[in-house]
Amino acid sequence: MTDPRATSSDASSARTPGVQAVIFDWGGTITPWHTVDVREQWQVFARGMGAIACPLNDTASAVLTAEDEAWRRGRTEGTSARLDDILQTAGLDPTHPATQAGLAAYREFWEPHTFTHPNIQQVWEWLRDNGIRVGVLSNTIWSRDYHRGIFERDGVLHLVDGDVYSSETPWVKPRPEIFLAAAAAVGADPSACVYVGDRSYEDVHGPQSVGMRAVWIPHSDIPADQQVSHEATPDAVAHEVTDVVDIVSAWAFGGTGDA
Repeated sequence: MTDPRATSSDASSARTPGVQAVIFDWGGTITPWHTVDVREQWQVFARGMGAIACPLNDTASAVLTAEDEAWRRGRTEGTSARLDDILQTAGLDPTHPATQAGLAAYREFWEPHTFTHPNIQQVWEWLRDNGIRVGVLSNTIWSRDYHRGIFERDGVLHLVDGDVYSSETPWVKPRPEIFLAAAAAVGADPSACVYVGDRSYEDVHGPQSVGMRAVWIPHSDIPADQQVSHEATPDAVAHEVTDVVDIVSAWAFGGTGDA
């Protein structure tokens, strides 16, 4: 294992000792960070629908505008959104065969960006072998079934003890309600949960607001327009996802793990 280079905040020492569960962010954490051309995803969608020339650009622009607004509301109001809602806002019927064809192309575009980090399985196996539950909490417009299908494809679904997706709740991170829902999903007290993620506002400030410890993985190149000004100090910093084992082992058992 590499040196976790953990940095503890004063607040962490006041929390309940021990760790019952570790809950992971998805994009940029469970799946490594990828820079995605957000307009290209909707151009691929429009081409899949059969749109050409000007209608292609009009369709792509309409859906991109609707998606941007949905995420803006999430950052400013803490409210969630769903893919079907975004399509309807853009004037599209999610059930129409052309829209379904566009969604098939859209998912194919995204597939290379969805693969689970190759070290996640060993980390999750170590956690469960040591009596620590594994959770997932993601801000997402995609459905539970879609995410669970990704985990099944990558052979790790059986290691997930509880998962919550913002698309199935009224909230997004960093709202405290969604972190409490994630703790309930894994059957753990929030003060005995650790949250792991790559975004400081959502994944450090958010879980700490309900008494969770927060491990920050600071390797994602998050666009400036997605960042929110805030003050938060992580309880630990993991420079590789495998560092989570050493960090959690120290908190849970006062020792070093061996994943």
